[in-house]
Amino acid sequence: MTATVSFTIDSPLGPGTATVAYERKGAGEPLLLLHGIGHHLQAWHPVSAVLAAEYDVIAVDLPGFGASEPLPPGVPYGLETVAPALGALCAAVGAERPHVAGNSLGGLLALEMGRLGLARSVTALSPGGFWSEPERVYAFTALRAMRAGARALPRPALERLARSVPGRAALTGTIYSRPGRRAPQAVVAETLALRDATGFEQTLAAGASVRFGHDLPGLPVTIAWGSRDRLLLPRQGVRAKRTIPGARLVRLRDCGHVPMNDDPALVARVVRETALGAAHAGA
Repeated sequence: MTATVSFTIDSPLGPGTATVAYERKGAGEPLLLLHGIGHHLQAWHPVSAVLAAEYDVIAVDLPGFGASEPLPPGVPYGLETVAPALGALCAAVGAERPHVAGNSLGGLLALEMGRLGLARSVTALSPGGFWSEPERVYAFTALRAMRAGARALPRPALERLARSVPGRAALTGTIYSRPGRRAPQAVVAETLALRDATGFEQTLAAGASVRFGHDLPGLPVTIAWGSRDRLLLPRQGVRAKRTIPGARLVRLRDCGHVPMNDDPALVARVVRETALGAAHAGA
């Protein structure tokens, strides 16, 4: 069941209120799951039930995405606002300093939460912020094209496309290496989430100047990259490792940009290993 929580955030305009949708399941140490731009918390469904056997799993719709409300007017969608807001969210639901796993934009936010001391471990799956300028332009152009396609398709046409493997490949082949494995109803839902994301343009604009350049000493960090990522190319993982020398760099064989669907068991294992690293380190 999806719930909502409202909490106070700081902004350049003073305190404001954010309202975020989330799902919570399991018991144990808290584990926060963050999706990518244009997606929603359901991206983690192939993995979250497995992780809930050991952790208190909290999957969220980022502000302006999925069922979450947009940020208050005038509040920017940059790292400097959204990462602390996620820390405030965790405090509001009684899950301070969780393990954090994120994909794409969510991976970048997870790393920023780690930098701010808001995470006890970080698993970043194909995180943003390690691109060259041409790679960023390519990725942002692809994202805009996906959104334009989602907005142009009438729902009946979308539902017809999603019923076939070629149709699902046309809709989601940019982010999955095995789009045929995604259930038709899930493809419809995530295409509608991309179409309706109120925070998409502002988040993309805020990301244009983002380069993550911080080491995270003493924090268990895993950078994991799909070997078939067509959106953020796998060589960006090497840059991430250079930036965070203590991080573990993992290759997700035959996975695309959103690996939770392509190989749920592998992704769950990587997240679990990172969290266990925090336990061994006494984090």
